[in-house]
Amino acid sequence: MKKTNTIHFGIQRKIISNMTSENWETIPHVTYNYEPDVTAFMSEYKRLNLSQSASDKISVNTLMLKVITEGLKAAPVMNSHIDFNRRLVRGRLTTYEDINISMPMILPNGEMMTVNLHNFENKNLNEMAEEIKDISRRAQNTDLNEAMFEVSLDNTLTALKKGKIMQAIYRLIGSKTGRHKVKTLKGKAKKEYNAIPESQRLTKHDIEQGTTTVSNIGSTYRRQRGSTCLLEIIPPQVTAFAVGAVQDKPVVVKDSFGNKKVEARQILPICIAFDHRAIDFGDIVPFLERLDDIFENPEQIRGWVSGYEETAASFGA
Repeated sequence: MKKTNTIHFGIQRKIISNMTSENWETIPHVTYNYEPDVTAFMSEYKRLNLSQSASDKISVNTLMLKVITEGLKAAPVMNSHIDFNRRLVRGRLTTYEDINISMPMILPNGEMMTVNLHNFENKNLNEMAEEIKDISRRAQNTDLNEAMFEVSLDNTLTALKKGKIMQAIYRLIGSKTGRHKVKTLKGKAKKEYNAIPESQRLTKHDIEQGTTTVSNIGSTYRRQRGSTCLLEIIPPQVTAFAVGAVQDKPVVVKDSFGNKKVEARQILPICIAFDHRAIDFGDIVPFLERLDDIFENPEQIRGWVSGYEETAASFGA
């Protein structure tokens, strides 16, 4: 066979490959495709943005992060980490009040990095948008290899503390030897990079493990006509979400007299994955009920924006 190219994995692909391999080996995944009618919701979203200045527009991505956050607040067990020892058949589930969302994002150089959006449980849409903007700004001053190596080293040290000595040794061999050696900054270049204040670049704090993961699949190709059906969960998290693109689909609706008819409606596919060791389907029902309530009564999203009533009046919305 004629080869076209050979690329040895960099640290980003090494970490992704290792984590995804681990999750398929250890986690019994259950996925559910949720397809809400968001026709009224999207209309309300457009009205909401009329009240925002050009620089303060709320993206659909930010809005959906808020929607999922509200769902997690209604079903807190979905915002947990699991610790399970299969050999001893011992496990524990730690549920968190903080909702820290791991979100894959494309960096200015075209590379992908998963960032940790901290404490979204207390943030409104404006505050969420500002945090995402700030992370995007700091990402421009970030060396991906340096940031990822910091996380990888921390994970290796954690493995050592847990007695996983051989795992740590193999990781060091894989990252420090041969053609697969991870290239990080050295000498003057490293000193200059470390001189950049942490407030101006991404650090381990920004890319460490969150309490759940949300991937905006819809933003990668807005004309897609499918939905995510299988989604990996990153341990020790117990849930993951893939938000698709809004699509026009035929839906059976009822008129004011209760008569059924078929209409073209806007549907937003959301794949929900959960770890069956920690969660049963009944545990996600409160999450689904909360999202149903939001999509069926979308006017409530007005309260997610700072000073909506005042700004809406000034913009004539």
